[in-house]
Amino acid sequence: MWPEGAIFVALPLLGPILVWLLAPPRMSNWCDSPRKQPWCPPHKVLLLVWTTLYSVMGYASYLVWKDLGGGFARPLALPLGLYAVQLSISWTVLILFFAAHALGLALLHLLLLYGLVVSMALIWHPINKLAALLLLPYLAWLTVTASITYGLWRDSLCPEHQPQPMGEKSD
Repeated sequence: MWPEGAIFVALPLLGPILVWLLAPPRMSNWCDSPRKQPWCPPHKVLLLVWTTLYSVMGYASYLVWKDLGGGFARPLALPLGLYAVQLSISWTVLILFFAAHALGLALLHLLLLYGLVVSMALIWHPINKLAALLLLPYLAWLTVTASITYGLWRDSLCPEHQPQPMGEKSD
């Protein structure tokens, strides 16, 4: 697996690292506001889950790359090209959500991302079943992330739907 596997596992982490470097002060304060969804995980849990999922997804892409013979041959164009597109959309979601706070755009990109990951799993399945299965936790997390994003987006449009912080009474 070394060094190609390590590169495939590390590559997806570049996006979150850049987002973290570009927007650290605003990121945690915004996500941990008192009006967030009550079931929304803390900021550090979000980062831990995303990091784990990106690493697993990178390993899955390595399995596909290896099973198709490695290198940059033509059979790799669709499976890894689709992976590259979804990875760039995933990084865009992080930028839109954490740095730009553009929740509507982040939600649209999440829906597009969900379709891309499902397509990727379907294309990867005949190549490497484990690689396709490793995408299932990512799909589950995209569902959670879309729910969180929708809730925050809805509350930003309709403040009366916002959950009340503990100790506050609504009128």
